[in-house]
Order: sequence, then C-alpha cells, then structure tokens
Amino acid sequence: MRNHTDAKLMAKALRAALAEDNVDISHSRALEIVASQFGRDSWNVLAADIEAGNTGAGIRFTETAPIMRILDEDKAREFYVDFLGFDIDWEHRFGENFPLYAQVSRNGLILHLSGHHGDGTPGTTIFVAMQGVRAYQRELAEKDYRHMKPGVADEPWGAVMTVIDPFSNAIRFCERPGT
Repeated sequence: MRNHTDAKLMAKALRAALAEDNVDISHSRALEIVASQFGRDSWNVLAADIEAGNTGAGIRFTETAPIMRILDEDKAREFYVDFLGFDIDWEHRFGENFPLYAQVSRNGLILHLSGHHGDGTPGTTIFVAMQGVRAYQRELAEKDYRHMKPGVADEPWGAVMTVIDPFSNAIRFCERPGT
C-alpha cells in the first residue's frame, strides 16, 4: 500500500496506466490528481506538507472548539460576549425550554458553550496560545468587570493571563516567549 511519501511514484504510475488506455496527461496534472487523493488543494500544498512532516495520510486537524459548560445563559453572555469580547456565531436548542448550545469566537479562538448536562464539566481549564496577551489584559482591565480583574504573570513558558468564568471554567491565555 502506497502512502503520501510515494506521491511522485503514484503520479508516474497513474500516467502509465492512463497511457495504456491512450489517455495522455502531463506529469503536473498527475501530481495534482494525486494531491487531491490525499485531500490537499494542490500538489504544492501536498509537497509542503510532505516537507514539513504534516502527512497523516489525509488526516488534518483544522480547528479546536473546547466545550465549556455553562449554567446560566445571561451570565455566560455577560462574561464571554460583554467582558471577553467574543461574538456569538450561532445558537442551537433542540426545542422550546431546552438548554442552549452556542459557538462564540474571537480572532481565531472558537469556544462552544453548553447548558447540556454531560457536555463539559464546570471547573475545566483550557490553555490558549496567543499573541498580544498584555494588550488583551489592558482591554479587559478597562472594562472594569466586577467579577474578574485578571493580571499577567511571567512564567518560564510565557506571559500568562487566567480568567475564570462564572461556572469555574478557567481559560489560560499564554503568549510564549519570542512570539
């Protein structure tokens, strides 16, 4: 069984097989076809992934959305939207009088907020690598939110600001040294 490291050999074999049926394609077209078989947009993307070692046989993680358990929708909005500055991307309920499941995001960070029992556990901590942690801390300090006055701690692994939502979930925003 061939894998991504055999991509050029696969393109050559594809051309040879098609040539037996009197179908002529260029080597570059064969490379593009092979790249699409691995779920890449182009040969250049596949080649870069091979070079970088990002080759998980078509497996690619594109986003993470931790599920934060919430117990009160109004308090969640006040914290995540009004204080942290997230946007509500969408909200879902299975019917009237059902718990909220929503997505909030800000500058590439996506969080899911769930009122459903079993989705997340109050008291969860998530770690978020970011840039601009001190600017974010200043922005939050200017809001003078009565329940949270986060500071930035300098740790060996970076500048860290921890915020705790009304449900005891903690988010550790970390700007690693040199970023």
